[in-house]
Amino acid sequence: MVGKVAVGGGAPISVQSMTKTDTRDYQATIAEIERLEKAGCEIVRLAIPDQEAIDALGKIRKRVSLPLIADIHFDYRLAIASLKKGIDGLRINPGNIGSREKVREVVKVAKERQIPIRIGVNSGSLEKEILRKHGGATPEAMVESALKHVRILEEMDFGLIKISLKAPDIYRTLRAYRLMAEKVEYPFHAGITEAGFGGVGIVKSAVGLALLLSEGLADTIRVSLTSPPEEEVKIGISILRSMGLRPQGLNLISCPGCGRTEVDFFPLVKKIEESLSSLDAELHLAVMGCMVNGPGEAKEALLGIAFGREAGVMFKKGRVYRRVKKEDALWEFIKEAKRLAEEKGIKGKR
Repeated sequence: MVGKVAVGGGAPISVQSMTKTDTRDYQATIAEIERLEKAGCEIVRLAIPDQEAIDALGKIRKRVSLPLIADIHFDYRLAIASLKKGIDGLRINPGNIGSREKVREVVKVAKERQIPIRIGVNSGSLEKEILRKHGGATPEAMVESALKHVRILEEMDFGLIKISLKAPDIYRTLRAYRLMAEKVEYPFHAGITEAGFGGVGIVKSAVGLALLLSEGLADTIRVSLTSPPEEEVKIGISILRSMGLRPQGLNLISCPGCGRTEVDFFPLVKKIEESLSSLDAELHLAVMGCMVNGPGEAKEALLGIAFGREAGVMFKKGRVYRRVKKEDALWEFIKEAKRLAEEKGIKGKR
């Protein structure tokens, strides 16, 4: 359990992110966490580099309800202080926070409070001796590093462990998780680290996580993008929904548009998505730009529309519902979608 969120053991796959504010600026960090929660984030990690960040952590913990994980490097005292401030999880590498006795002190407090520890291995920060042994940051090197840290905790009779093995390329990451799955049964935190900016990062994260998820190698995920953390969360949720691992919510399909399209299609679809994205109901909608493939696709949705030259044909539950003038189609479609969402919400509560 990371706070109220179960990880592993068949629990739903959770989506997490990391704050990008300076933790010491507790007001900005609280505001960012609130935005993350609104976006659907379930677990938040914070960097804790010094005592000032610890002081801010205490204020943050009192103001936010999401489970918080403290990311600690080098100073075991920061890990202990974070635990005492009410943190829900730790991300450390036992090998970089000091002697075994110092690690033992951290484990003692974590065990008392039943707080899990993530062993977070990154291809960019492996031990020098392991890099020399394997000739670089190979999957085998990443697994050896993680296992070394895991064994330290196990020797101290601590088993609340999660593991991550992240690299910035897909197949090295996939190979590392596959190798680790042969050796341990701990939950995996998964992602492609430093995936990049914009579309490149999104595609790399989606492909990498899809492969990991399809093989059961992820229990909680983080999409790592050079963008606001809310975007990471939205992409993570979209990945899970596209793989059928999370309720669909709004599922809006639309055609790519072509020379047959006789409406200003792209702005129209964008406006529909913006107007309906906040609906809290499972809706399968289709917006199609012409009368060739459009009607067939629109019929398969709960609510669909196919545009012709002067009008659009709306379909509901597989049947023709009504014809609407082109100039009225946008708002008529949005209005009907909201009505269906409300109807679903009322039925769900009953």
